[in-house]
Amino acid sequence: MLNRVKDKFDLHPEWLIADTAYGTAPLLGWLVDRKIAPHVPVFDKAGRSDGTWSRADFEWDAEKDQCICPEGHVLKQFRRNYSDPNRGPTGKGTARYRALKEVCQACPSKAKCCPNADARKITREEHEDARQVARDIAKTGHYDISMKLLKKVEMLFAHLKRILGLGRLRLRGPFGANDEFLLAATAQNLRKLAKIFPAPQYPRKA
Repeated sequence: MLNRVKDKFDLHPEWLIADTAYGTAPLLGWLVDRKIAPHVPVFDKAGRSDGTWSRADFEWDAEKDQCICPEGHVLKQFRRNYSDPNRGPTGKGTARYRALKEVCQACPSKAKCCPNADARKITREEHEDARQVARDIAKTGHYDISMKLLKKVEMLFAHLKRILGLGRLRLRGPFGANDEFLLAATAQNLRKLAKIFPAPQYPRKA
């Protein structure tokens, strides 16, 4: 859709609002690469509910390509150089960083980190930098405004489906769908106008 708008109207948005379904790493990376600020909740299942440290508690060192745990221990993806480049880091997909088993076994915070594993492992997505951009934006006041605007749009679609019965289209083809949505949106706007400009109330005749 963004490409079509760019080609047809020469419009390039500075920011974009979407729900969590669009918060995947590849899409966030696509937006950030094109200088579009993603006002999108990050789709992330790395959070933990058992009280142990999550991935967010580990510091990322981009220069050395490693993670650092809260205790200061290093988690690396590879601990030796490979003569075959196909076996080394590729920079694509999901990278897994591991701590040394002997380090984790002797760590005083093992119960908070990996109580059911010999050593801690951390995964990092290919577009993790873009995900971090989205997380930083989510801490701003502009993001709060964006979520309110998103809710207004989502409520309109929910109203069309649940109240106006547009859960299923009845006319065939794109033109039929366009006619149905046009009529439904017209009815929706008329309902809004009726609330903004209520009918005049005339006194009852004796």
